[in-house]
Amino acid sequence: MPDPTPRATPAATPLEPSVDRSAAQLRTRLLDWYDAHARDLPWRDPSASPWAVLVSEFMLQQTPVARVLPVYEQWLVEWPEPAALAAASPGDAVRAWGRLGYPRRALRLLAAATAITQHHGGRVPGDYDDLIALPGVGDYTAAAVASFAFGRRHVVLDTNVRRVLTRVVAARELPAVAVTRAERDLATGLLPEDGPTAAAWAVATMELGAIVCVAASPRCGGCPVSDLCAWRAAGYPAYDGPARRGQSYDGTDRQCRGRLLAVLRERHEPVHAQVLETVWAHDEQRDRCLQWLVDDGLVARVSKQTYALP
Repeated sequence: MPDPTPRATPAATPLEPSVDRSAAQLRTRLLDWYDAHARDLPWRDPSASPWAVLVSEFMLQQTPVARVLPVYEQWLVEWPEPAALAAASPGDAVRAWGRLGYPRRALRLLAAATAITQHHGGRVPGDYDDLIALPGVGDYTAAAVASFAFGRRHVVLDTNVRRVLTRVVAARELPAVAVTRAERDLATGLLPEDGPTAAAWAVATMELGAIVCVAASPRCGGCPVSDLCAWRAAGYPAYDGPARRGQSYDGTDRQCRGRLLAVLRERHEPVHAQVLETVWAHDEQRDRCLQWLVDDGLVARVSKQTYALP
């Protein structure tokens, strides 16, 4: 449970918050806090290239920073520019992705690098419309790269940002499952007019959600805007929206696919199906997952009974 005693003040109206009155104070507090407490991450360094920022955004999707860091650093050693990755094989990309999970991201990043090389002279574009046209790039990634790599003014809504704004301004514990129009309007109303300041605001809000305003047991005692938080003022009302799915993993198709890929990553020659049987005993599930990997382009069928990375 959050630690401080909630203030006995009226809660903000969820869809009509008094943004104008407190926005400047909220931004100043949060930006000052970020200056003092931001984690030292390589993709935030001023020397980080737009390509480095794009790589980090692909890798950080649904993956903790601690797991991303070593793979990110090795990836940029191997492929420091989009053209270098574009010249690699899908198998090289999947192997280098290692155990980050969701390996389709490796193929999407390869496709994005190829498009950047072919259509943008090997340079990551800074325009949102050009970014969102790249393979594997959606609204969040396009806005994040335009903002963090180029200092453009965009609303950047990842899970952490959404949770912070929902609590601090809209007085709810958790945001809706999908981004709503009201939520986007709220974020737009809080966005600083200056592009670089807007970019700093986005990453500061993201950082607060990642290390202080976390989903479970938020650390309100260390929050720089706790006295401005509408959720705290309302007494921390519990989430009352639709039930959220759990993150079960053991025994799932995802775990099976991960184990099959791990065997193929470790070997540079085709692997016989009998070897794959040793890592997953359930025949029907294993065969289904192996076919899924082949259909998705993550695995190549070399012969009737042998498989390899593409």
